[in-house]
Amino acid sequence: MKNGISRLAAAAMMAASVMIAGCSANADVASAPNPGPIAIHGNITTFEIGPVLLAAQDYYPGEATVKMGGIANLVGEAQVPGFGSEGVADASTHAETQALRYSVKHPNVRIIMNVTQGLYRIVARRSAGIESVADLKGKKIATIPQTSSGYFLHVMLAREGLSYADIQAVPLSPLSNMTKALADRQVDAVVIWEPESENSVRVLGDDVIEFSGEGIYAEMFNLNSTAENLADPVKRAKIVRFVRAVIDASAATRVNPAKAQALVSEIGGHPMDQVRNSWKHHAFNADYPANMLDILVEEEKWLAAQDKRTPRSRDVLAKLIDRSVYEEAMALEPAR
Repeated sequence: MKNGISRLAAAAMMAASVMIAGCSANADVASAPNPGPIAIHGNITTFEIGPVLLAAQDYYPGEATVKMGGIANLVGEAQVPGFGSEGVADASTHAETQALRYSVKHPNVRIIMNVTQGLYRIVARRSAGIESVADLKGKKIATIPQTSSGYFLHVMLAREGLSYADIQAVPLSPLSNMTKALADRQVDAVVIWEPESENSVRVLGDDVIEFSGEGIYAEMFNLNSTAENLADPVKRAKIVRFVRAVIDASAATRVNPAKAQALVSEIGGHPMDQVRNSWKHHAFNADYPANMLDILVEEEKWLAAQDKRTPRSRDVLAKLIDRSVYEEAMALEPAR
């Protein structure tokens, strides 16, 4: 019996030493002068991605590429037409809505940090008889119901005892058509991310009325990866280093947004005045909000109802969140 215990103890000690060596190796690679190339996919037309673009250009010490795409590139799913490019991602950006959607089929998806919060609002025409959110009943609203902006509208309507059944949701593509539809009185309100919300405000002028989501809901534009990528010592080290780069790029952006704004304008194809006008409707926090799981739990109920399935439990959703990468990144020295 003693020999058996000794063998078990020896095996345990060996496993522990391997784990320690692995952690040490991860730390060595993560802090190396060049941790190696990393592939990021995200929606490059969104303003939320600004710190990611800046991190790839100025703060990651290896080669970092940012291509159009998202979680589909992590899990091998087909691209959404017009919103993706082929390729396999080490990490990707997406709002929490899409992390929930993809993770039903791919429970290996992991949210590893919140890069940016999109500060949404409803932009409406006052002359359409809209003075409150309740007045949206029966109105035509340009939005995309399957997205974070669609969830925001759901939350705002629910606070007034309304639902999508009480409005006429009008999905339009390209998104710039939303502002044109509002100007042409084809819709009465717009609920979408920037720059179309700000463009809608400006096209309405004195006829505009806005309903802010402050304290109610903010889009969580996150950096995501997979459990498999995070279990791979080399990939994990690169991802940790890139998260550190995003943290540093976000800090720089909060002080002086000019570089990130220029990248968003150049890569996303937006006029610089639109970028500057809409910038204030984002919080470039690069952290891990304490209420992340609470948001996922509530949003999961909405998504499950849409898909006619049972909502996943809080314990199941908690597994989608991996704070360890962020914590490792925070322990590294700033990039500059």
